[in-house]
Amino acid sequence: MSLRTRLLAAFAYVLVLVIVALEVPLALNLSRRVDAEIRSEARGQAQLLASFVPGRLNSSGELDRLVRDSAENLGGRVIVVGPRGRLLADSAGTGLRGAPYASRPEISAALRGQPVVQGERHSTSLDEDLLFTAVPVVSNGGTAGAVRVTQSVDAVNEEVRNDVLALIGVGILALALGLGVAWLLAGSLARPLRGLARTAHRVAGGDLDARARVEGSSEQREVATSFNHMTARLARALRSQREFVANASHQLRTPLTGLRLRLEAAGLKSRDPEVERELLAAERETERLARLLTELLMLARERERPEPERLSVADVAEAAAERWEGPADSSGHRLSAGGDGAPVVAATDADLAVILDNLVENALNYSPRGTDVAIEWGAGGGSAWVAVLDEGPGIEPGERERVFERFYRGAASRGGAAGTGLGLSVVESLARRWDGSVTLEERPEGGTRAELRLPVQVSAAQPSPDPQLDDALPRQS
Repeated sequence: MSLRTRLLAAFAYVLVLVIVALEVPLALNLSRRVDAEIRSEARGQAQLLASFVPGRLNSSGELDRLVRDSAENLGGRVIVVGPRGRLLADSAGTGLRGAPYASRPEISAALRGQPVVQGERHSTSLDEDLLFTAVPVVSNGGTAGAVRVTQSVDAVNEEVRNDVLALIGVGILALALGLGVAWLLAGSLARPLRGLARTAHRVAGGDLDARARVEGSSEQREVATSFNHMTARLARALRSQREFVANASHQLRTPLTGLRLRLEAAGLKSRDPEVERELLAAERETERLARLLTELLMLARERERPEPERLSVADVAEAAAERWEGPADSSGHRLSAGGDGAPVVAATDADLAVILDNLVENALNYSPRGTDVAIEWGAGGGSAWVAVLDEGPGIEPGERERVFERFYRGAASRGGAAGTGLGLSVVESLARRWDGSVTLEERPEGGTRAELRLPVQVSAAQPSPDPQLDDALPRQS
């Protein structure tokens, strides 16, 4: 999980807690307040209607108008009964006029003079819960009737539910706005860290000049600054190491050449076969040491990228085949070269020659006498490739990556094959210098396929001649 996601989850958790902590009590209070307001409104309307009724008990038309108006205001049913509980007016219509209502508990209590009777009960005839409010009609100091208001509890609950849903909607909107702000804030906190990670990957890939942007909070700026200082010190240390290796390799080549010449001269003067054999072995060791110094010098200068040239892969491969034709004959191998087309790459002839020389030499060293070694080339997928194929024992699957490590020699070298353990490291470094890659694969028919891939270069199109321009130019007679 990314830092941005973690921060967003933390913000969301806090926001949800705050919204729930605020809205739950608010929703409960809102429910109680709406219920209290409806009850108070019903009680007030019933008392107001009861104050108008005494002078109109004998006027059914006026009573009907009053109860209809009150019912419209309250959204319920309003009735007026006389002193014996007979129905005088009903907002639902005149069909029940004169019906006895004295048996209803709330009507009975109001006729007995109880100021306000309010509560809830279930109506069997309507099959729903009702909120009832009954008040007495007082005239000349006595009870002249009663007014009752009934409202559906479901309607009351619906109003409460709508208010709660509106409150929840406000909470969701606040959560969305909060998460939007949290997303932007988390992005601003994570952006410097992502930039630092990208810079670290570049440094790990060998770009020692990469530096992190110093941005963000004070802590993030401090981390970026410390990282840049560390990278600068690391770059200086690696450059010093490379310079030391390069200088040491260069300085050692002169006395090593002198030592080799002296060994050759001693071999020419000696007539003792034992001494000649030892001198020859010493001379081979000096050659091996000279090659080791050359490879170390190349590895030390792997980041020095010279000016590239446009080279034909076919020409480079054929030149390598010509160079190694003699050694291949001497070691009893058949060397061939062939390919498809002449793809062009950007590199230097010296680097490609070193790469192919190492691959061909490995193929000759690790292949049995009398076997074939082939150099092939071609292009495809936006890259040009050169491959060296042999019929040797191959490379074990677990060693295909390790053989590119410096001074590592695989199981195939246990048979006494010559080498320093740096050849493939040099090949990989030079290939990487030109944005290429080297792979080793097992051939189905046996042996190894060592392949170099480099980005292919598209030839620039030659401008077509303009006939009108040719006509306009002066011609030599």
